[in-house]
Amino acid sequence: MRLDPAYAAGLYDDRLRTLLQEDLPFGDLTTQALGLDGQPARIDMQARQPMVLAGIDAAARLLQLCGVQVDEALPAGSRLGAGEPLLSGQGSAGAVLAGWKLAQTLIEASSGIASATAAIVDALRSAGYATPLACTRKNLPGSRWLATEAVRAGGGVMHRLGLSETLLVFPEHRALLPEAALPERLAALRAQQPEKRLVVEVTSLAEALQMARLGAEVLQLERFSPAAVTELRQALAAAGLRACLAPAGGVNLSNAAAYAQAGADLLVSSAPYLAAPKDVKVTIAAAD
Repeated sequence: MRLDPAYAAGLYDDRLRTLLQEDLPFGDLTTQALGLDGQPARIDMQARQPMVLAGIDAAARLLQLCGVQVDEALPAGSRLGAGEPLLSGQGSAGAVLAGWKLAQTLIEASSGIASATAAIVDALRSAGYATPLACTRKNLPGSRWLATEAVRAGGGVMHRLGLSETLLVFPEHRALLPEAALPERLAALRAQQPEKRLVVEVTSLAEALQMARLGAEVLQLERFSPAAVTELRQALAAAGLRACLAPAGGVNLSNAAAYAQAGADLLVSSAPYLAAPKDVKVTIAAAD
């Protein structure tokens, strides 16, 4: 099997060891008490339901850190039907039993996100739109590395990986600025960070037009309906203004195609993070 280069290089080993330390801080009491530590064992995982696979590299590397030899592991992004195998390995029973539940959980949770992402992307493509789906940083704190991999496995992109990466002026920022100073502050922001696009979140058509006049290159449209997106697109054209339109807040599988049809340039969503985990079957047996 071939791991993702980041996992093969051990770049995530510390994070994975932290998970193991949390789960067996003083060893596996049951396995040790049963005298199973050194017995040869094998582990096989398969999908219990259709899914887009994610978290597989993290799971495989975690098992390796426990001492399991991972023989086969499908690549992230694989589309699986019920019953299809996704990982197999062998090692001592102590190694297999130390890592199996964590590995299973990583795959199940990540595959839930990847599958939900893929469902939205598939709906867009089936409707004839190439509109990107960008997932937010509103994932469970501490899990962004896994969430990012899952979103990408499902065909999405990340909206922003953190506060240090992009310029996004929220209404909460503007509430702390004197209104008269806003044009000067936005101009200074663009001058200080010329290689970054200026993204501004807005909550109304009037606010969107105002921010576009002040140089916003991307308008993040908080809770705009598809009809409101169309209205804004037309208003911008009538005013001779141009801006990338990114609906956010409430964007999900049921309305993604409608937003694309309304003229959105990209869709911003947190919906995949709320998806239920996918079910993975684990079989552990004595090895020859």
